[in-house]
Order: sequence, then structure tokens, then C-alpha cells
Amino acid sequence: MTQSFWLFGTHLTIVADRTTTDGRYDLIEGYFPPGTQTPPHRHTRYSEQLYVLEGEFTVWVGKNKVVLGAGESAFIPMGTPHVVAALSDLPARGLVVSAPSAFAHLVEATGTLNKNDATDLELFNRISSEIGDEILGAPGDLP
Repeated sequence: MTQSFWLFGTHLTIVADRTTTDGRYDLIEGYFPPGTQTPPHRHTRYSEQLYVLEGEFTVWVGKNKVVLGAGESAFIPMGTPHVVAALSDLPARGLVVSAPSAFAHLVEATGTLNKNDATDLELFNRISSEIGDEILGAPGDLP
């Protein structure tokens, strides 16, 4: 059963998580409206793979910047600062695999059902810390 949430302006659908993958990975479909960008962050306990389904993502992995179109992907090693953004005038949609499973827990625990509801930052920071994520700046900052 899939679940969908809004988190910082992005719409994230949990396709698979620890309950269906024996904790080995999460599979999440992400929809980023134009101009949406994650804050710089790093995952200290899992890696991430982004595969672009539609549109264009600009991804900073460490100091390296890459622009990905449909059918392209980027690997983000554990511990690497990164930012994912939809900077064109069109939305972007992609799949994220995080391994081992952790990211889906953050999305489920801190995401909202309504696009206009604000994320509870205290809860987000607590859950991020629990799963080993480190927020390194605000949206718009680069690693």
C-alpha cells in the first residue's frame, strides 16, 4: 500500500519501505514543483540513488553539480553533502532508492497530507537526527 505526503513543497509517495523490503531499502517517488529545492544535507546511515522519470533535476553531490534529464540517475554515497532541486520552469518527477531503509520513516513521520500545511520543524529535526540525517543549511544554500 502506497502512502503520499507533502514535505517542504515536494510531494513524496512511499512505494516500498522497511515493512515490505525487510529494512533493506526504501523506494519513494518524488514530485518537485518548479523551483523546489532541498536544503543541503547528508545521510550518515544510508546511501541514495535518484532516477529521473520526467523533467530535470539539478543535483549537487559534494561540490559536483550535475543536471539530469529523464532516464538519467545520480548516486549519492552515504555521508556526502547534497542538494536536489527542480530549477527549470517545469516540474520534475523521480524515484529515490535509499538503502538501508530510513528515509521513508522520515517522510511518513514528518510529511503532511495537505500541501499547504507547514512541516513541524521540531519533529523534522528530531526524526532526522534519529535516522542519522544532518541538515547543513537552508533551502537555497549549496553544499
